[in-house]
Amino acid sequence: MNISSNPSITAVILAGGKARRMGGDDKGLLLYQQQPLIQYAIDVLRKQVDSLIINANRNIEQYQTFGYPVISDSIDGFCGPLAGMLTAIQSVDTDYILTAPCDSPNISSQLRQRMMETLLGEQADIAVAHDGERLQPVFCLIPCRLEEELADFLEQGGRKIDLWLSQYKLAIVDFSDQADSFINFNHPDDIIAHSMIIQAPVPILGFAAFSGTGKTTLLRQLIPKLKEKNITVAVIKHAHHRFDIDIPGKDSYEIRQAGANQVLVSSNRLMALMEVQTNDSHDPRLADLIPRLNCTNIDLILVEGFKHETIPKIELYRPSLAKPLLHPDDDSIIAIASDEIVTTKIEQLNLNNIDEIAVYIQQFIIKG
Repeated sequence: MNISSNPSITAVILAGGKARRMGGDDKGLLLYQQQPLIQYAIDVLRKQVDSLIINANRNIEQYQTFGYPVISDSIDGFCGPLAGMLTAIQSVDTDYILTAPCDSPNISSQLRQRMMETLLGEQADIAVAHDGERLQPVFCLIPCRLEEELADFLEQGGRKIDLWLSQYKLAIVDFSDQADSFINFNHPDDIIAHSMIIQAPVPILGFAAFSGTGKTTLLRQLIPKLKEKNITVAVIKHAHHRFDIDIPGKDSYEIRQAGANQVLVSSNRLMALMEVQTNDSHDPRLADLIPRLNCTNIDLILVEGFKHETIPKIELYRPSLAKPLLHPDDDSIIAIASDEIVTTKIEQLNLNNIDEIAVYIQQFIIKG
């Protein structure tokens, strides 16, 4: 097997199916947490590969708006993922294609690395992901030298990807520690159900409120009270405006301005990672930010903002601001902290009683 010392890879997002179980809707274009499903795959894969293309057989103009080449199957008749893989191989000039479906929003940021390392280490023909229970055959690393063999298989009527893969020496790539990265959506109810799930290694609790209610002021008062109870806290805060934590003239600032995408500054007291967002048209998602925290010694993640995310939240409410309640339209709100009595069926806390809120949060952690 001839493998270059630095093999090049094109990511192929497979969006060419009929999506019968989705009622015929084009899955890649369906909204999930206010963003088209395919955008999640794009955001993860484009950082890992040399180039990226989209395989689609419908809504071509809409897919082109994402800014990447769109290719349609070279074989008519919606012949399945193998047809998309063949078309991709025929269209690229890289050594490999790395394939993933358009309907998996949690694709691993280590997909290329693990796939290539296992493939080379085992001197296999094709690398296929495994979630700890079963193969995930549409997550493949395929050498483009197999173009003719794949074309022959399809010309002979072959359609099943498992059958084609069985002809080769496979590198089975272990992703059992990231099994959630293979979650995919086949039915409309899947999107609704998974919209309710935010994975976190420790309890997570948000504070939701309109601007001016005092979220940051509450956090400044609350965190010392939680520390008194031996509760170690991490905080994720959403900024609605442009900000920069670095100071012009400092070495780290100048290095970042010179073009470094990430700058990690560390001392014996603090460590800070500054990363330039390559696409500033999309707000950050909570699901992407949580894994960046080191939760080894953390008891609780507090979230300021992200009021539309489906995590347990305390709503901060001041009737004097003349803003509407977020509850009951948001089922994720489990309590309301207000400076006045509010008629509600959920637990109410005194916004001016920090000790009471701290005790409530302590019980929230205990309950898990």
